[in-house]
Amino acid sequence: MNVHNIMEDLVTQRVNALYEHLESEGTPWLSCSCENCRLDAISYVLNRIPPRYVVSGRGVTHNANKFSQDIQIRADIDALGIEGIRLINQTKRPFHTLSRAECEVEDVAANPVFNFPTFIGSVLDGATFEPITGATVSLFLNGELVSMVDKTWANPAQTFKTTHGTYSFWVRPIPTQQAQESMRFDFTIEVNAPGYLPCVSSVSVPVESELTPRRELNSTYSLKLKDIVLFRQDNDNDDE
Repeated sequence: MNVHNIMEDLVTQRVNALYEHLESEGTPWLSCSCENCRLDAISYVLNRIPPRYVVSGRGVTHNANKFSQDIQIRADIDALGIEGIRLINQTKRPFHTLSRAECEVEDVAANPVFNFPTFIGSVLDGATFEPITGATVSLFLNGELVSMVDKTWANPAQTFKTTHGTYSFWVRPIPTQQAQESMRFDFTIEVNAPGYLPCVSSVSVPVESELTPRRELNSTYSLKLKDIVLFRQDNDNDDE
């Protein structure tokens, strides 16, 4: 048995129950209860409560009964659940109405492949070094927009206030002829934001091919890109 956070089961149960209750009551502010929105609400709650890990069947039995009957924990989960449902209902992601099959990593028929780490970077103001909200970040390879692993990863990507100017990409695996083949991929990143001069940067990523495509996100397999700094257009006019 693997390590398991039993709070995932309890939170999933409680959040789904909240959705069912809100729907049955005809809650006017609830406009969507699709699976993707529900998963976002579940993630919202899990990120705000302490995990409870178990590694055995006995641990599951003991802790599941304990926490499912704890009135305070249930109340905390429900309060966070309503908070998360309201927030997600107001800020639905573009893919929220898609089926889960469309939101999962797409199959790559060919083997082996070059698997890529997730790319994570930030867009900052050149004068204040504060994060920029509303920037559009595009990732190119050989002059073309790069395909992502699934529809939950956007290219171009946007920066938001809630993400503090951070963007991320997860590139779709690229087929090759053999495993353990080393290759360097030269990506171009173009950034545009209202009121700022556009910026183009590049990143070279060495990758070794593997026998099978990666289908599970691994947060430790990521590449932190250097910060991209944008300067306001009016600064350019002031120098003239």
